[in-house]
Amino acid sequence: MTGTFLNVVTIIVGGLIGLIFGARIPDKLKETVIAGMGLFTAAMGLQMFLKTENPLIVLGALLIGTLLGEWLRIEDGLQNLGKLLEQRFSKESDDGSNKFVRGFLTASLLFCVGPMAILGSIQDGLKGDYNLLAVKSVLDGFASIAFASTLGVGVMFSTIIVFVYQGGISLLAAQLNALVTTTMMNELTATGGVILTGLAISSLLEIKKIRVGNMLPGLLVAPVIVLVLARF
Repeated sequence: MTGTFLNVVTIIVGGLIGLIFGARIPDKLKETVIAGMGLFTAAMGLQMFLKTENPLIVLGALLIGTLLGEWLRIEDGLQNLGKLLEQRFSKESDDGSNKFVRGFLTASLLFCVGPMAILGSIQDGLKGDYNLLAVKSVLDGFASIAFASTLGVGVMFSTIIVFVYQGGISLLAAQLNALVTTTMMNELTATGGVILTGLAISSLLEIKKIRVGNMLPGLLVAPVIVLVLARF
């Protein structure tokens, strides 16, 4: 859990820096930084997808995962949690926009979806090796500066999701290690890459609205499909 605590701290510190000095950063610069991070996130997602050994597994995981996510209404749940926190800790901006929820959702998804979050948490839970999460923490810290300066305090509250998600994986690492194979990890990573690309298109580049949160179950479905296929 050491790496998860470190990750949470860097996000909070980065968010505070973004909030304090964000007003001094020109709006055009903020937009350009977010757009640049969107392009980088999309490129990272594509790179992750290329690790797949069978694209059909990724497609199946996304379809089944999205059906489960829509049924469970995961994104609605995240939005409701964001709105609850907003009512408690934040006020609506002058233009009526809901930056708190957008910042909360965007940061939560970006900080949680990816191979470093999963692999790093497993290593931290099994061996107490948090080097990978330390690298992720540095990246997330810089990202939270840019996000908080544009999207506000909602970015810092994403640490709730980060703590539960990464901490939960670390606690279950021993069981996961006994089940997860290299092929499972590759397909999980590839599925996460597609979701990450969707996040970039939807929330960062704002090209098209996509309910990316409802695709998250695909991360669990991908290894299950690999396991099922291996038995036939």
